[in-house]
Amino acid sequence: MIEFAAVSKSFWTGAQRKVILDRASFRVELGRSLGILAPNGAGKTTLINMMAGLEKPDEGSVTRSARISFPLGFMGGVVSKHSGTENARYIARLYGLDPDYVEGFCRWLCEIAEYFDMPVGTYSSGMRARFCFALMLALEFDIYLIDEGMPATTDVAFNRRAASILRERLRRTTVVVVSHQAATLEKFCRSAAVLRHGRLHMFDTLEEAKRLYDYKA
Repeated sequence: MIEFAAVSKSFWTGAQRKVILDRASFRVELGRSLGILAPNGAGKTTLINMMAGLEKPDEGSVTRSARISFPLGFMGGVVSKHSGTENARYIARLYGLDPDYVEGFCRWLCEIAEYFDMPVGTYSSGMRARFCFALMLALEFDIYLIDEGMPATTDVAFNRRAASILRERLRRTTVVVVSHQAATLEKFCRSAAVLRHGRLHMFDTLEEAKRLYDYKA
């Protein structure tokens, strides 16, 4: 479960204060995936980072009582001077997993051959994206956080394999996805919310959320 209790968050833009959340209270229950619709600039990434614990609220509290993923596509723990092998084994130990399994899974999914034993800093942007996505999929969570839909790389075959694994994983876990497009949410969620001007409006169905989102757009 993820629970926000009277959470406020804002940033100073240099000209004005941008309010992301204004005393927001809501809960994400295990087994009930949630989609959040928000226009660009409303604070989608900040909200998902707060769920992951990457950012702290200005006021209020965020409680996490489940294994919660970092946002898909984010991999701040990867050290560029270390090889794919070293990074995979280090992350496995952080999460209390078998380093042999995590390394083997990433090698299989990435298919970057001898580059896996080279420093990640020498990877092309596409290879690094494949490695980070594979590393995320090697770790199992109760709640997956997705910012703007399924991440993708330029490698079509890798995207197909990774998407298949992720879809299967999401059938038995909970997902929170934030996006400015309702079509993205339809792939993952039935219940939804709309984030606008610091307020999070919760709905039982995506259709209800879409009506408010389209009306206010």
